[in-house]
Amino acid sequence: MIRLMVNGQQHEVDAEADTPLLYVLRDDLGLNGAKFGCGLGQCGACTVLVDGLPVFSCLTPVAVLAGRRVRTIEGLGGNAVQRAFEQEQAAQCGYCIAGMVMRATALLEHNPHPHEDEIRAYMSGNLCRCGTHMRILEAVRNAARQGLKP
Repeated sequence: MIRLMVNGQQHEVDAEADTPLLYVLRDDLGLNGAKFGCGLGQCGACTVLVDGLPVFSCLTPVAVLAGRRVRTIEGLGGNAVQRAFEQEQAAQCGYCIAGMVMRATALLEHNPHPHEDEIRAYMSGNLCRCGTHMRILEAVRNAARQGLKP
């Protein structure tokens, strides 16, 4: 049994130590916001926050998460970043959006007023195949400009 703190709640799951967090979130906990994209940590569709930092849950074994806080899109509760993504209509197919929102949330929690280069560099870890990158960047800029705390 592995004990995980996810979205502020303690969970015990019966999983092998090397099981990727993504599978535990989706299969054991029913949290389907993080998506399986590439399975290689290259697309970011599976991004969640661990102790406030974005990680690729497809690559993160559950064994390394003891005593750490995991946050998923379901744990944000409609934060300001999510509202900015809605206002900018940053989602097309929606597959990458949860990961994008998680990465933007991490950025703005650590740096509420990032410069353009910082936004672009931080968000570059996640890909959007539909091509809404410009709207995604605008959503992050708007959240930062408004001083919205995630």
